[in-house]
Amino acid sequence: MSAPQPSASEGGLIERRSIEVVPDSERHGTPFSQFTLWFGANLQITAVVTGALAVVLGADAFWSLIALLLGNLLGGAVMALHSAQGPRLGLPQMISSRAQFGVYGAVVPLVCVVVMYVGFFASGTVLAGQAVGHLTHLGDTTGILVFAVATAVMAVIGYRVIHRLGRVAGAVCALAFVYLGIRLLRRVSLGDLLADHSFHLPAFLLAVSLAASWQLAFGPYVADYSRYLPRDTSPRTTFWATLAGTVLGSQWSMAFGALAAAASAGAIVGDEVGYVVGLGGGGLIASVLYFVIALGKLTINVLNTYGGFMSLLTGVSGFRAQRGLSPRGRAGYVLGIMLAGTVVALLGRGDFLDSFSTFLLFLLIFFTPWSAINLVDYYLVAKERYDLPALSDPAGRYGTWRWRAILTYVLGILIQLPFIATEFYTGPMVGRLGGADISWIVGLVIPGALYALLARGDRGRVPDRMIWGHEQPRITAPAPPRPTASTAD
Repeated sequence: MSAPQPSASEGGLIERRSIEVVPDSERHGTPFSQFTLWFGANLQITAVVTGALAVVLGADAFWSLIALLLGNLLGGAVMALHSAQGPRLGLPQMISSRAQFGVYGAVVPLVCVVVMYVGFFASGTVLAGQAVGHLTHLGDTTGILVFAVATAVMAVIGYRVIHRLGRVAGAVCALAFVYLGIRLLRRVSLGDLLADHSFHLPAFLLAVSLAASWQLAFGPYVADYSRYLPRDTSPRTTFWATLAGTVLGSQWSMAFGALAAAASAGAIVGDEVGYVVGLGGGGLIASVLYFVIALGKLTINVLNTYGGFMSLLTGVSGFRAQRGLSPRGRAGYVLGIMLAGTVVALLGRGDFLDSFSTFLLFLLIFFTPWSAINLVDYYLVAKERYDLPALSDPAGRYGTWRWRAILTYVLGILIQLPFIATEFYTGPMVGRLGGADISWIVGLVIPGALYALLARGDRGRVPDRMIWGHEQPRITAPAPPRPTASTAD
């Protein structure tokens, strides 16, 4: 049963919509909001840790910077293509997966997505909890709990506050990173850090994979934050605004992390937050930096919680024919994501750097095939034409389970296994490639090509035009003039 829908006149701070189409009367904003959101979301400590991993795991600083930029550009382009779907469809990202996987079948990738959000919530909460614990002198455990509650409150408020938080965090964190960069380069010469130009292909590809996986992980929820833009917003402008924001923010953070790791001689491992704050100084400066770290992590953790709520609701609602959600139900879903992430954070805070590396790289194999299928279907097969009411109707044109997409997705996961290199699992082809991990390339190219081939025989589900449903205003041609007595003659 659908929850009561808000009227078009409702425009308070607390968001009222969830997985239903955002009507034209409630659309607002400009593509620049995507730049500020993703710039702010990436200027944060976990991105610093990701950049540091490139050096910790074997690459030198010089080639790490190049590899991280390449990974951010490649993964960011895929992520930005998802973002461009938001204004056109007016829907959260994972709802559109029902067009490829079926109304019930979309739950297959959704399970992995929800696990991802819980994992990223937990990993971000560990780092932010350290900052809050230092700032309040109450310890890491209390810091984790305080931070988790703040995250849940922001996620319940929703879309508008998330964008405002991104703008504030982007400005504050940019100033902090400028200061920390200056302090780092006073300790050690940039020339000394970049002096080693020895190239090792496996370490280079690993750093590319780290950055690419960082960006690809945003794909399942990036359109959640562009879906309120006016429907006539240029897809190209949305794409470039998103790409610029996410690449600039992430590359800045990761480059700082790589240089800090190179300068630390291993000291950053195990105390990432403490080492970064120590670069800035003690006393009041340290307190300010702890606050900035918590603010940066709050932005991305709210995104993860909000995206987790949307994805969980998308999966459940497909089986319940549900098109909306009450505010109380929304709070319940958010609370569930928060509790699961907090438990994982409290249990897994030891050896965080190693655990995060394994999680990030292994997670990638579940999202590259989904991205390939979704993008190929949207841009090449359906050509931006979907039947939006049918996305919530198991008896509609998309049906319950679409086995072409599901089997392609499963094959896309399996075909990556020989090429993946993590502590959790290393495939048999990795040794022949000198230790290089190319699984994410395989996971994008092969499933995308296979789905494009299989979907050619399934054109019946593609409407000849976009079908909006009753929530969108219908534009009708003017009625022809009625014949008069003179014209009748």
